[in-house]
Amino acid sequence: MDMRPVEILLVEDNPGDVRLAVEALKEGKVHNNLHVVGDGVEAMMFLRREGKYALSPRPDLILLDLNLPKKDGREVLAEIKADEKLRRIPVVVLTTSKAEQDILRTYDLHANCYITKPVDLEQFIAVVKSVEDFWLTIVKLPPE
Repeated sequence: MDMRPVEILLVEDNPGDVRLAVEALKEGKVHNNLHVVGDGVEAMMFLRREGKYALSPRPDLILLDLNLPKKDGREVLAEIKADEKLRRIPVVVLTTSKAEQDILRTYDLHANCYITKPVDLEQFIAVVKSVEDFWLTIVKLPPE
């Protein structure tokens, strides 16, 4: 059995949502290392192990907000899925947008799932725990 912690990259610019995700994952069942970046440019640097992220691990799962500073989440998703070395990393879009065009666009860009962030605190934590349950205990993630 693989006892290595699951590496999760959270791309989120809202400090409140980061804190909630950290708390939810801390209480979770699966040993994980959560890495947080606040914009799309940092996300791509982390994923490509550039600059200060040269020693960063390859994430097993990416939680991606769509509305990000510097580089939009849609652009980040498109770059991930166009990159041969990154495209197999599951990307869970976690956003406040309920717009049908965003849902369609992200699935067109090969997002692995799309979740609208609940505004309620307890529901938000429940959603993050559900993501963890599904993606980290049920799903078999691709090897690096």
